[in-house]
Amino acid sequence: MEVTLLNHTPLWVCSNAIRTCWQSFDKGDNGGEIDLALIDRVGNQLKHASTLEHLFYNFYIKGISRACLQELARHRIASLSVKSTRYTLKELKNESEFKPNDFENASRYIVLTSNEFVDNASINALDNLRQILNQNTSLDIAKYCLPESYKTELSWSINARSLQNFLSLRSSKSALWEIRNLANAIYNALPNEHKFIFAECVYKD
Repeated sequence: MEVTLLNHTPLWVCSNAIRTCWQSFDKGDNGGEIDLALIDRVGNQLKHASTLEHLFYNFYIKGISRACLQELARHRIASLSVKSTRYTLKELKNESEFKPNDFENASRYIVLTSNEFVDNASINALDNLRQILNQNTSLDIAKYCLPESYKTELSWSINARSLQNFLSLRSSKSALWEIRNLANAIYNALPNEHKFIFAECVYKD
């Protein structure tokens, strides 16, 4: 799994939005300590979290399973552009046979769980898919036998308020292990100066 932060909104945009409400621009310090304290007080402590919606984060996420993607898609206040299996399954056609217990080779295409039985079942499904593709089956039909472990990648954009909600739910120890790893990787990818907005949302063991 790889998470890359592509772009983010500067913090002063959020403090400026907050100051718009009271026309208190003269009390700001151009995104300095005063403005950061304002964001923390209004957005976090007083829970006027709509002000945090002015902050956006754009990520590129690579190497999560389709099972994890389904979980991610439940967070509706976010935008996803996902690698198309319809157009990209042909990447498997020229592969040689995927054999049981060859986890290193299979991991190029599937997310492994450390459960040998589950992972070998995924390898079998992967090889079945490879064989189907080599029978010149249309990609639209072949994709129906994709294993849930099959890797995908996406661009993901989300505002700070929704990201707080995502991190609160998905860093929890009760969350699916893979999306929990994703939540922690997303938090770690954030600029250090933005992490105070989300620090209380991240579950700590």
